Amino acid sequence: MLANDPCGYVVQAWKTDRADTVELPHLLLGFLEPDTFIGATLTDTGRGTFRLTGRPVTEPDLLAQLDIADGETAIEVPKLERTFYGAASAR
Repeated sequence: MLANDPCGYVVQAWKTDRADTVELPHLLLGFLEPDTFIGATLTDTGRGTFRLTGRPVTEPDLLAQLDIADGETAIEVPKLERTFYGAASAR
């Protein structure tokens, strides 16, 4: 995943039958920037991957930054911030 700008991630993952949807291994979410998350619905496939939908990347300058293998594509999704307020104390 590439942090495209302060507002989005470019997600490079396996193609699906839809141009705006990719399939991404669960473990790759560990590479997100700290205190951020993907602002798109992650649908668990039951195979160790999620499907997610976003805007297909078509800009030549952005595509040139990626090493896209056969069977892969890239979409852009929102990057949202999260704040952890701590766990509730046990009484």
